[in-house]
Amino acid sequence: MSYALAAPLQAAVFARLQADGGLSALVGEHIYDALPTGTLPRLYVALGPETVRDASDGDGAAAWHVFTVSVVTETAGFHSAKTAAAAISDTLHGADLVLGRGRLVGLWFHKAKAARQSGGLRRIDLTFRARVEDGAAG
Repeated sequence: MSYALAAPLQAAVFARLQADGGLSALVGEHIYDALPTGTLPRLYVALGPETVRDASDGDGAAAWHVFTVSVVTETAGFHSAKTAAAAISDTLHGADLVLGRGRLVGLWFHKAKAARQSGGLRRIDLTFRARVEDGAAG
């Protein structure tokens, strides 16, 4: 197994989200890898947890990455969060991302969960699956 592509995959996903004009029109620059200190904006996107499992074979090291991208809002209702979540899904599902190491075989939307949280927050967790192969391993 190789976990070596976790950082390059995360960097490519983050860059893709930041570069998407439709998502930027909805959330501005409020796309985070790590939440900033202080007051958060009313609507933001944050990269979340991931799990990785081995997918290596005779051709080399590979892995399945299952990761979460969250949309959080303090706005009443889910409309703004769902609109941002749709933009995220549109830009990531099937994306052909270039990684700094290895290669992305595929990236797919897996599932989503919308929920109310304490303090009047609404949160949508989008889960994606990515398969990566590491040509540098060996």
